[in-house]
Amino acid sequence: MSGIYIHIPFCKQACHYCDFHFSTSLAKKGELVDALCKELVFRKDELIDKMETIYFGGGTPSLLSSEELNQIFETIYSNYRISENPEITLEANPDDLSREQIDKFTNSPINRLSIGIQSFYEEDLKLMNRAHNASEALECIMEAKKYFENISIDLIYGIPRMSNERWNKNLEIALKLDVPHLSCYALTVEPKTALKKFIEKGIVPPVDEETAKQHYEILLSETEKAGLENYEFSNFGRPGFHSRNNTAYWEGKPYLGIGPSAHSYNGLDVRSWNVANNQQYIKKLNSNTLAKVEELLSQEDQFNEMIMIGLRTIWGVDLESLNNKLSDRILEHYHREIKSKINDEVLIIEDNHLKIPEKHWFMADGIASDLFLV
Repeated sequence: MSGIYIHIPFCKQACHYCDFHFSTSLAKKGELVDALCKELVFRKDELIDKMETIYFGGGTPSLLSSEELNQIFETIYSNYRISENPEITLEANPDDLSREQIDKFTNSPINRLSIGIQSFYEEDLKLMNRAHNASEALECIMEAKKYFENISIDLIYGIPRMSNERWNKNLEIALKLDVPHLSCYALTVEPKTALKKFIEKGIVPPVDEETAKQHYEILLSETEKAGLENYEFSNFGRPGFHSRNNTAYWEGKPYLGIGPSAHSYNGLDVRSWNVANNQQYIKKLNSNTLAKVEELLSQEDQFNEMIMIGLRTIWGVDLESLNNKLSDRILEHYHREIKSKINDEVLIIEDNHLKIPEKHWFMADGIASDLFLV
């Protein structure tokens, strides 16, 4: 099975922490949707499997009109084979989820909402420059639950000045709302963002890793009590509500990335990405040219990706797949590097899968990078 990711590169305003590709001008939205549909048609033969997932990310996909959504869906269903029960997710911001907007989404093939709450506290939302307020965060979820069963909400921890108590309260509110999936991320300070500049100027305190670690431990404890499975480092879901889109990515399945800055993977050894510029993207597609660059993944690249992605999940790295896919030289490196970590119980092998014990998950990225072959 394969999936389609569609990047909608528009936002009402820029969040201070975000380094994704987007524009706050909606003037070219219609032209860009036309270009997305052209790219979908041009690339319809790249993946031969049925599409199991369709994911609208961004940016802010909830800014799309009914006509624009219908145009994209008509193009997809006319050119691709879709599975009988696909997961179709749309990322949405609380300020876009009025009753009228939610009704619009229920009258489309969308069957899953991923809502960017980030925090239920006004102070945090203002620091991050979110477009919604705390009351909208609560109201949109209660309204969305009337129409959608499959809802995920995003929360951010490790925010400057966020106490353990406030993070605990954020989780308490989220869990009482009884949504089946949470995605929770530590705030990271990316280059060229407003947050980076504010920290450098002393306007905002720096992000503290120890505080983020404490928040993560609280997160693990509270979600376990609520019956949510921590199936990937940042993702927690009830049985039957794990993100099929994200799971396919972690399992190394092929996917097609449509839109400016979107990435694609053929499931084997080719990755590609589109230009991260709306005007250039539109111009390329208008001239019947794809706006993508391809990269052939070396054995080292494939090994590093399998390690990086697999160690962030409860399933770990499939060692049978590792042995079948990679050369003896790479496997010798792998066996040499894991010895000390196995002895220190930072890594374990269960059912022929390499895993990180849950108590060490906060160090997952560092443990994985120690194994990389550069």
